[in-house]
Amino acid sequence: MATESVISVTLVYSPAARTIREANMALPVGTTVAQALQASGWLADLSPAEVKTLEVGIWGRKVVLSHVLRTDDRLELYRPLMVDPKVARRERFTRQGAKSAGLFAKRRAGAKPGY
Repeated sequence: MATESVISVTLVYSPAARTIREANMALPVGTTVAQALQASGWLADLSPAEVKTLEVGIWGRKVVLSHVLRTDDRLELYRPLMVDPKVARRERFTRQGAKSAGLFAKRRAGAKPGY
């Protein structure tokens, strides 16, 4: 059996809403998350304040910068949320009202309540 000396990793980042940057990288075995970010060059495009607030994860699970990557990992950069999802949902419900939102909002005419 031949041992692989290179792993394939996908790096994904969304700098703004509806904008996605994706790059496939070939890195040596034993590369950490921090080394992969340095090799990508994406951190140079960001301000130091943005770099401090970024978090990283692999396939949706947060990891530390010293985590060693494996082949076919999807390394994701997370930017902070602008609005708390719970607060946004509450405000949306307040604007729409109870009649246009909820489980039983769209009933057939003449149907029993709750069906």
